[in-house]
Amino acid sequence: MVRVLIVDDSATMRGLIRATLSRDPQIQIVGEAADPLEARQAIKALNPDVITLDVEMPNMNGLDFLERIMRLRPMPVVMVSTLTSKGAEATLNALELGAVDCIAKPATAGPRAFDELAEKVKAAAGARVRSVAPATRSDLAAPFASDGRIVAIGSSTGGVEALITLLSGFPANCPPTVITQHMPATFTRSFADRLNRLTAPTVTEAAEGDVLAPGRVYLAPGGATHLEVTGSATLRCRLVPSDLVNGHRPSVDVLFNSVARAARQAAVGVILTGMGRDGAAGLLAMRQAGASTLGQNQATCVVYGMPRAAMEIGAVQRQVSLDHMAEQVIALTNTHIHAKSERIA
Repeated sequence: MVRVLIVDDSATMRGLIRATLSRDPQIQIVGEAADPLEARQAIKALNPDVITLDVEMPNMNGLDFLERIMRLRPMPVVMVSTLTSKGAEATLNALELGAVDCIAKPATAGPRAFDELAEKVKAAAGARVRSVAPATRSDLAAPFASDGRIVAIGSSTGGVEALITLLSGFPANCPPTVITQHMPATFTRSFADRLNRLTAPTVTEAAEGDVLAPGRVYLAPGGATHLEVTGSATLRCRLVPSDLVNGHRPSVDVLFNSVARAARQAAVGVILTGMGRDGAAGLLAMRQAGASTLGQNQATCVVYGMPRAAMEIGAVQRQVSLDHMAEQVIALTNTHIHAKSERIA
């Protein structure tokens, strides 16, 4: 059983979260709190496995409370946020502070309002939780010039921290890079803006027809479309409105499969921390098409789900720790450096 403490100042929202999670026989609601002061006492008394935490609350906001939790008693936290620009920015702050995952508050209550919440809570219970130090931009030991290959990255739970760490090691003239991160709609633009501020390359939310160019990173928009790479001599972003794939839109498998078709061996595929199997089959397609493929190792994943699934089917050529992932990607795509042969775990 996963023992959950619900922290939200709205009695209505606490009731909706309780009703949703109580339907799962593997989850037990052990308590509720209306603000961080109540929550602090409840944590001491109840010792929950997971906390669901609202961002905006009286007495102390959720971010300040989360910072104290991760500093004094790190534990799995799933943030529950509003679908607003302010809510998105606060949630991204929370994920950087060490929250495992986030979910958007539904616009209306209903039986399927929080479809993903139970799975996110159960994944959080098994997550690798730690206090997160801010990533810093890395200085490359050698000059970089793109060899023309593109980089495709897929991530989910824990991906905010992982992507900030990875892209902080990229030079300003990095290889053309496309990313699918499982994230609610309205959050991806804020995340792209944040990555653009924190890292050397130019990072934007992908738009239909964007030409893949060195020094540019394109993040799949959340919600309504999948991100694909299309073209031959000139590769471009394509946004495809279609059904969920592996329960996600955008889907990592859709991105990786398109890169396998369009770029073939002129690509590097990277699968990072995340829950489930999305991206495993697509990364295998990339490897079979001649691309180089890397997977984040278990020791540095928040949730070793997606990289494990990819490893199990033979999609991953080399497992790499998060701290060394940028170095490996740059080595594979740098005209000044031949691909390194050693395996970094």
